[in-house]
Amino acid sequence: MSGNDAHALGESKLEALIEAMYLAASADGEFSTVERAHFLKSMESLTTGRLATARLAQIVAEASDALEREGRAARLQSVKSRLPDPGSRRVALSLAIQVTAADGIIRTSERELILETAQVLEIDRDEAANLVTELSR
Repeated sequence: MSGNDAHALGESKLEALIEAMYLAASADGEFSTVERAHFLKSMESLTTGRLATARLAQIVAEASDALEREGRAARLQSVKSRLPDPGSRRVALSLAIQVTAADGIIRTSERELILETAQVLEIDRDEAANLVTELSR
């Protein structure tokens, strides 16, 4: 997603993409240094400075609190509701895959999250598997 595409997104969609990345990053119960670095780099790239660092930190804190309160399934449904079009949903899944693959290992819990995310976002399993292959090289 280019900077121009990110500027075209409304704040709700942008927050949904950030939350999808956060859910992926926390899928294995660890948020490694490599994952955190990739996560922050992706968020900065995605927002192209549109959101202040403090706002990004607030979004992540809110996502963390909501995940703890509501669980992953409910949070994925929330992401879906804020991303009504197939293109933005595919971007969300791609970003989630990139975060899980950032440390060079996609753990079982991360694979499960990818497949669950694809299912909730109504993305075909084969397409999701192709994205994993493509993005984890």
